[in-house]
Amino acid sequence: MRAKPDDELCYASGMTTLLRLFAWLLAAAVTFATLGPPRFRPHSPFGQDGEHSLAFIVVGLAFAFAYPRHRWTAMVISVIAIGALELLQLASPGRHARLEDFVVDALATTTGFALAAALDWVKQWKLS
Repeated sequence: MRAKPDDELCYASGMTTLLRLFAWLLAAAVTFATLGPPRFRPHSPFGQDGEHSLAFIVVGLAFAFAYPRHRWTAMVISVIAIGALELLQLASPGRHARLEDFVVDALATTTGFALAAALDWVKQWKLS
């Protein structure tokens, strides 16, 4: 029987695969919404900062649960990717790169990672 890698020990193998698939599909959707034509971007009553915050908190949570043993690395890569997405908007017609958007998105993503860590801490605390 083959030993499981460390990052799959937190969840059953099938669940880890589903979490990772969900995280990457979510990242693809956010990338499309960020770089695609503005008319295809979803709009909500939360306003632009609220939409960004909600989307990127969910992205942070998704990647934090998909890669629990590599959260710090995943978080750093996420913030770098957010910066790259913001810069790629310079080449997208009808889009604009703004420092404010980067800050909101990066803070929201790190908040998602922090929430996942807090949930894991509470779970461990209740088990002990």
